[in-house]
Amino acid sequence: MSDARFEDGEEAPLRLMAQEAGDLGVMAALVQDAVLPASDMTWSRRQHRFALLLNRFRHEDRAAALREGRPFERVRSLLVFDNVLAVRAQGISRDPDVVVSLLEIAFTPLEEGAGLVRLVFAGDGAVELSVDALEVVLTDVSRPYKAVSGKAPSHD
Repeated sequence: MSDARFEDGEEAPLRLMAQEAGDLGVMAALVQDAVLPASDMTWSRRQHRFALLLNRFRHEDRAAALREGRPFERVRSLLVFDNVLAVRAQGISRDPDVVVSLLEIAFTPLEEGAGLVRLVFAGDGAVELSVDALEVVLTDVSRPYKAVSGKAPSHD
């Protein structure tokens, strides 16, 4: 008997939940290099929810695409943060024509499960979420599609 491998799983949309910093790290790796119009970020103060509609690079499919000689893929995904008490943004345009690229998500724990979630975007933009408890869901909401540039993101 051997450990399960990612390649053993069927091709299916992602639906992941993070309630701990370690879980958020995995999710952050999956959404790194996602692009979205800045206007596709929304905060519902009444529902204590912050959501982003992302065009996520499918990092989990990168090796298979290289091996099979086919284009890299992106997929539309929802990234939803619950228990959000406050949102602060810096260097993020609300112009619907401005596209931002998500580079990193980090969590700083505070007292009794509360904390700060920081979303860092290319070009020195950032959004900070004050959360009562860490609860994040990532859900793919479309079929994968060919990445327009045809290239994998690089951080050289």
